[in-house]
Amino acid sequence: MFIALDMDGTLLNSDGQISERNKEAIVAAQNAGHIVAIATGRAYKDARKPLAKAGLDCPIIGLNGAVIVQPNGAITRDVPLNKDALLPTLEWVRLQPDIYCEIYTNDEVYVGLHNREHLVAMAASAEQDVKRIVEKQFQQARVTYVPDISEIWNGEWIFYKILLFSLNLSSLAKAAQQFRLLPDITVTSSHPNNIEVNHRQATKGEAVKQLAATYGIDLKETVVIGDSLNDLPMFAVAGYRVAMGNAVEEVKQQADVITVTNDEDGVAHALEKLYTYNREI
Repeated sequence: MFIALDMDGTLLNSDGQISERNKEAIVAAQNAGHIVAIATGRAYKDARKPLAKAGLDCPIIGLNGAVIVQPNGAITRDVPLNKDALLPTLEWVRLQPDIYCEIYTNDEVYVGLHNREHLVAMAASAEQDVKRIVEKQFQQARVTYVPDISEIWNGEWIFYKILLFSLNLSSLAKAAQQFRLLPDITVTSSHPNNIEVNHRQATKGEAVKQLAATYGIDLKETVVIGDSLNDLPMFAVAGYRVAMGNAVEEVKQQADVITVTNDEDGVAHALEKLYTYNREI
């Protein structure tokens, strides 16, 4: 069996940690001969950190499917964006005062200082729930700040993902519309306040298909667990789909079963049933 787990809102709890029960469930699944992979919007470094802390070793589908990194560090999938085609839209984004932008490149995740300063200022005067949303965004990626984000797209970096975050949903929708006009682009989301831009072939679904094939596992024997819109492409290809109790409604509608929330060890609940009772999928 091939099992693909989303991270934020799925494997990780609200503190960004892998619980002991979730860890034990993954180890038990691996010991039973199943392949357990991570499928996340995070960059490899940011996905690897909580896994290393928990003592887990798994293949990682990163950046929504743009890369696959094997446990030995080998990169077996690499689907970058066409940076030149993106530049006019990125320049438009740079001039929007209420949109925070992260650029995921071949070496680091870059953010313009003005982006962070503006978002922090907005959050400082906002209600507590808004502050938590902003704090969570800063928690997910270790970023490198540059005075002006245009320094990055004028350099030699390779782009894999663009993440836009805003407290203004109207601005976010307008940005999504702008990117969808570009060729070979897919726009998805891992949170109501963000959009994520990748190459159209850089989806969790395409990466799950490739990685399952690498291990000689039929898609009918794949299980995926997730909570957000960027998980839908892997729900579309998997043999068995598990939605988290905290998942968005669109994900729950596509699921075969709904487990409990990420703060209630929902991944462990699902895995224990799958491999303990040898569920047919």
